[in-house]
Amino acid sequence: MRRRRRVNPPEAELDITSFMNLMIVLVPVLLLSLVFSQVRILNLQLPVGSQAASDPNDQPKVLELVIDQTGFELNYPAGVLLKRFDKTAEGYQFANLSTYLQDLKLTFQQGEPENQDKKDIVLLLTPEIDYQTIVTTMDTVRSFKAVVAANLVDAELFPQISLGDAPEAQADNNVGAKQ
Repeated sequence: MRRRRRVNPPEAELDITSFMNLMIVLVPVLLLSLVFSQVRILNLQLPVGSQAASDPNDQPKVLELVIDQTGFELNYPAGVLLKRFDKTAEGYQFANLSTYLQDLKLTFQQGEPENQDKKDIVLLLTPEIDYQTIVTTMDTVRSFKAVVAANLVDAELFPQISLGDAPEAQADNNVGAKQ
């Protein structure tokens, strides 16, 4: 009996040249069109009053910003009105607040030694304040844009932010204003 000899066909070559050309073009295009997400974390502090000792004479002076539907009230020390920023038809006056806080920071640095390194502020909110207003206010009181050596940088204002509820009298006034 004769054996048939099987002839092995030549192995096929895998031509990946066109695939490599596609990858060389596609990878940079995809990387350039990729949107890089940025995650920001903002550390919040407990209000200074809740951490302080029970002795009222030992309590530090607190810078408060009350946010309600009618605008901002800046109090220093706590409960003593320093400046009011009424809400206009365009909205809250974030730019005016930032400018005033910059001046206040300079005043603190040139004033009493206990206030020279003041970095904390308490935001007191009424219940009807929306999330975007809270975030924009936090960005406004934390830092401002300054030009240093021909570069735009974030200069520090009051980075240690605490959140709390507005005083009851403030919340009651806003409810009466709505009706």
